[in-house]
Amino acid sequence: MKYVGAHVSTTGGVHHAPLNARKIGATAFALFTKNQRQWKSKPLTEDEISKFKEYCEKENYSSDYILPHDTYLINLGAPEKEMLEKSRETFIDELRRCCQLGLKYLNFHPGSHKKKMSDEECLKLVAESVNICLGETQYVMAVIEATAGQGGNVGYRFQHLAALIEMVEDKTRVGVCLDTCHIFAAGYDIRTPEAYEKTMREFAEVVGFNYLVGMHLNDAKVELGSRKDRHHSLGKGELGWDTFKIIMQDPRLDDMPLVLETIDEDLWAEEIKQLKSFVSTS
Repeated sequence: MKYVGAHVSTTGGVHHAPLNARKIGATAFALFTKNQRQWKSKPLTEDEISKFKEYCEKENYSSDYILPHDTYLINLGAPEKEMLEKSRETFIDELRRCCQLGLKYLNFHPGSHKKKMSDEECLKLVAESVNICLGETQYVMAVIEATAGQGGNVGYRFQHLAALIEMVEDKTRVGVCLDTCHIFAAGYDIRTPEAYEKTMREFAEVVGFNYLVGMHLNDAKVELGSRKDRHHSLGKGELGWDTFKIIMQDPRLDDMPLVLETIDEDLWAEEIKQLKSFVSTS
């Protein structure tokens, strides 16, 4: 079964996320557990935690299909010591927030070397950061998001993801999220059945589907291999609706959160409905 949703608002508190997801017909969702534009945030209150769990249960959202995202400020591969320490401290806090909310995943962008070191050196630093942060927390899985490779970001090659997994000590607490816009911008074509299967076969061989725990479904404003992170609404970009029909009919992507981060939230309900219709026509 396919579980589809969007990265919904938590304005007014995290407990609003499952209610906002239900409004758009989502069966999965993503959220920020804190203000994504600030390093420090107020601790979650017992009331927020209790209501979040209550509303998830009421609206039938299992933690298996909820994919929280960390703040974009975090850079676990930062070449600057102060930024690296601040990023690790904040990532630990976010892992603990997920634990408080009963969530099992925390999706993150691996990091950027800002062109001050090599990809390999940055990957080692990211893995060191993940090991430190997992060592300070319990059970929540660090989910590495494949990037477009913009601005010195690592994680734009499947080999990068495999290298990170190899260096993470607790393999039970590391996973991968593929973003359709990101991997396309990184040079992986998924626009035809043949191209899609070639890309997914490479992912299977290099990383392994056993590590894939979710996907971000975004069309792309940019061309194949552009290395630019520019999301678009489904069907309006370079990927087109046919790509997402292929995805929705791929049984390897069953039983995981498939989350929209498209640019017009007013279209989310329509996009989710269209995606679900592809399953029924398979």
